[in-house]
Amino acid sequence: MGVTASCRRRDAASDTETDSQQQQHERRMSGVGDEIEAVICKEEDLPQDGMKSFEMGEGKVLVVHHKGQLSAIGTKCSHYGAPLEKGTLCEGHVRCPWHGACFNVTTGDIEDFPGLDSVPKYDIHVAEGQVRVRASKALLATEKRTKEMAKRDPQNSTALVVIGGGAAGASCVERLRQEGFTGQVVMITQEPHLPYDRPKLSKAMHLTPDKIALRTNQFYEDGDIEILMGVSASKVNTDEKSITLSTGEKVTYDKLFIATGGKPRKLGIPGGDLAGVFVVRTPEDANAVAADAAGKHVVVVGTSFIGMEAAAYLATDNRAGSVSVIGNTTVPFERSLGSGVGNRIQRLFEEHQVKFYNNVGVKEFTEEDGKLKGVVLESGETVAADIVVLGVGVVPNTDFLASSNIPRDDRGFVPVNEFLETSIPGVYCGGDVASFPLMLEDGNRVNIGHWQVALGHGRTAALNMLGHTSPLASVPFFWTVLFGKSLRYTGYGKYDDIILGGDLESLSFIAYYCHGDRVVALASLGKDPAAANYAEMLHQGKFLTKAEVTADGEMALKIKCY
Repeated sequence: MGVTASCRRRDAASDTETDSQQQQHERRMSGVGDEIEAVICKEEDLPQDGMKSFEMGEGKVLVVHHKGQLSAIGTKCSHYGAPLEKGTLCEGHVRCPWHGACFNVTTGDIEDFPGLDSVPKYDIHVAEGQVRVRASKALLATEKRTKEMAKRDPQNSTALVVIGGGAAGASCVERLRQEGFTGQVVMITQEPHLPYDRPKLSKAMHLTPDKIALRTNQFYEDGDIEILMGVSASKVNTDEKSITLSTGEKVTYDKLFIATGGKPRKLGIPGGDLAGVFVVRTPEDANAVAADAAGKHVVVVGTSFIGMEAAAYLATDNRAGSVSVIGNTTVPFERSLGSGVGNRIQRLFEEHQVKFYNNVGVKEFTEEDGKLKGVVLESGETVAADIVVLGVGVVPNTDFLASSNIPRDDRGFVPVNEFLETSIPGVYCGGDVASFPLMLEDGNRVNIGHWQVALGHGRTAALNMLGHTSPLASVPFFWTVLFGKSLRYTGYGKYDDIILGGDLESLSFIAYYCHGDRVVALASLGKDPAAANYAEMLHQGKFLTKAEVTADGEMALKIKCY
């Protein structure tokens, strides 16, 4: 059983400390300046092989006993604050139970994403049966640690340039400085904002850019990272190593990372340019929908993650007068999650008065007096609409590479190797626009447009731009939140069968996506840390079999470190 930071006992009747207990507490906890030192527990209270959090002063520490070594780190994931104690411990790191981020248990450094910050690492030792920890008061309060960055050296003329201000670009520029690079670091972004948490756009559409910024302007200034905002790259010349900007100016580079992300797909139908037809790609897009929706008929076209998240947001707290969803599959998420899970999620939406029009396409948007009036379906039916939100996917934003010698495939993606380098030496590409080899697919190239993948690409690109040999090794992990229900997904691959564990009806389940006898991916809701466990298993090169999960639908909750 755990004890408090001072290992004190309280009088059951008065709930106050005795004089002797108070004196003992004062002897066991001391602080000088920003640091505090305390006995957090007895040695017998430590986990034999695992993790346990203990109170310390005004905060908490996570004590990890792993492979005979004892360490103490922050208790919360630096991404969204998930309790790491509930996560997965394996091979020297703990994986967050919510979104799969990994932290080294010895140093606290972040090793896999999402998130950008590391967690604190504290000094810990055991003497005479007492476990004592020394920690920074500030770190105990914040439970985050930003790694130190190098400064620009005017004598270093090397220029590393990043095109794109999304997850991959943001991760790359700060990793370059964290690795000690002292040359010029430049980020080019077409948006008028600093990099922000894009996944929140469809989940919390009212949030303004300043509320979802990943870093402050001061952070980039402190790291001597130059950000050119509100401009885009119009041309890349790899022979002269230059980028022509939309302003006509040129930026030269020694090495280049392209991470321009996707641009929303349009339907190309009559009425598509009417006011009231929105995509959700920028804070301005999301904010405009949130501001206009009150009392209006909103139609969402698209039943994958962006569309469904937007529909859930608008159907909550009467943010819209009505919400309808149009999809070209039998149920939402049918291709990614399967018809069984999709059907149950549809019923969750219907419980919140969302109306569905499934297995049908959109023919046109109609108007009246210049204003959006309705959505005409291919079936001939018209759905009343004051606002339309398009969530029909994205296409790679790589048109500006058409005149360069950087290869693109027939879909517009840029092929790269396991180090994210293109066929042009010194030119790297990552995030939504890259076609990259995935270890889960035996090195075959894939494209995955998820936040966690993009953040990992930024780190990998930075290391390789600096001369390291750092291949891709991350396991895809993504999530969605619908009416307060958080669904996690890890893995990748086509599936031919789905095995369900738990209770789908009560939205507490694990769905195993199988190809042959192999579980290639897993989705869970209300079953943490099943997804984190399986992400770790896949990271170790192992996998569950169809036979195992058929025999025990809770198998993912029972995975131990491999």
